[in-house]
Amino acid sequence: MRVLFSCSSSILVGATPLTRKAANPHYFSSPIISFNAEPNNGNHPKWPQKLLLRAFTAALSFGFIVSSPSSIAIAAQSPSLQIPPPPSPPSELCQEEEEAEEQTPEPAPEFVTNEAIVEEAWEIVNDSYLNTGRRQWSPDIWMQKKTDIVGSSIQTRSKAHDIIRRMLASLGDPYTRFLSPSEFSKMAKYDVTGIGVNLREVPDDNGSTKLKVLGIILDGPAHAAGVRQGDEVLSVNGVDVRGKSAFEVSSMLQGPNETFVTIEVKHGNCGPIQFFEVQRQLTARTPVFYRLEQMDNGTASVGYIRLKEFNALAKKDLVIAMKRLQDLGASYFVLDLRDNLGGLVQVGIEVAKLFLNEGETVTYTVGRDPQYQRNIVAENSPSVTSPVIVLVNGKTASASEIVATALHDNCRAVLVGERTYGKGLIQSVFELHDGSGVVVTVGKYVTPNHMDINGNGIEPDFRNIPVWNEVIKHLSWCHMQRLG
Repeated sequence: MRVLFSCSSSILVGATPLTRKAANPHYFSSPIISFNAEPNNGNHPKWPQKLLLRAFTAALSFGFIVSSPSSIAIAAQSPSLQIPPPPSPPSELCQEEEEAEEQTPEPAPEFVTNEAIVEEAWEIVNDSYLNTGRRQWSPDIWMQKKTDIVGSSIQTRSKAHDIIRRMLASLGDPYTRFLSPSEFSKMAKYDVTGIGVNLREVPDDNGSTKLKVLGIILDGPAHAAGVRQGDEVLSVNGVDVRGKSAFEVSSMLQGPNETFVTIEVKHGNCGPIQFFEVQRQLTARTPVFYRLEQMDNGTASVGYIRLKEFNALAKKDLVIAMKRLQDLGASYFVLDLRDNLGGLVQVGIEVAKLFLNEGETVTYTVGRDPQYQRNIVAENSPSVTSPVIVLVNGKTASASEIVATALHDNCRAVLVGERTYGKGLIQSVFELHDGSGVVVTVGKYVTPNHMDINGNGIEPDFRNIPVWNEVIKHLSWCHMQRLG
């Protein structure tokens, strides 16, 4: 399973034990998790084709499963209703794929060799790593690293982990690193669904998309109920989800802790189709604090919102806070992102969209893989059109910087405070087949005005909070500059 996140130092977006494949990608502020597969060499299980985990500077922000810092509780297996697939003529494609699956069963973690774990980590870097530092890196150099390592017997799992640590350290990238099984398990706080899965939109043969489980927390609620990595999600609580976005369906899966959600999944390309009742185990704490204040000598009602991190509850709770503040009469907003080191990248992107007009750019991503070369835009009208002040400081990083620059460059907000941290890298979190993991830099973010965030940070418009007339004047000037 792979997870994406971003951060200002190196806190993963949060993935907990995922399936024995690259962690499903979720977006984190700074790191993004992605997965690239190479042909199986017989030493370890076949990697799935490029899994993207949505979506961290000194601390990273992720885009994976959100939950509390503690490990996700193991849910008892829920009864499942098995529905036989509808009769259909034999498909040569399905037969071939089924045969291939039978020939390459996924081994249990305890049967994975130490050498295979090291090679697995090597291949992840070889497929996905984006060098953003000063140290020279190339596929040839990395192949030599493999040649130096492979060939000798690795006697213990601890020794294999030490080799991976040294191998990653040789890259000179502070954000690309090894995670022990215990460290990897703590990533459950970023389970955005509450049932321990990561979803991704995958093109189908008809030119549309389908949703697949490309990451799953081992022994998490969904896994315990019977859902498996690679399953296609067909419906949630009876609602057909085909054609919906991964983030939209993830939101549909969310709900109060310990409540149940019914999901319909299709195993593989040929079925069978099953319904599972899964108990949610979302333990993330709200990162949102808000209050109504008076500014400019009481002439302005201001909604103050502090957002501490971009976890699974950030967008939903922010929407609630803004609505309540508007009902109380707030005509302006202050979004406090000071000391926010990031979190789930995709959540940060969705938060930024709440303030932007349809078609406006949130951010650009750049990476070796085409999936990281994207222009991410808002799809709907903004939830808030009032002028906004965004408070930032030297610990505003990763996903927070994406949000700040999206609002700033689209003339929706002024930035007030100190220069931000300057982490605009995308990390993906991959789980190895023994429950450990690696965080790998796979891309970077560029602001709507085409500024590279990483290593530069964002200079605020004001050091101290201005009067609202000055804010409005500055935003008007910004709009005129955009119009030429």
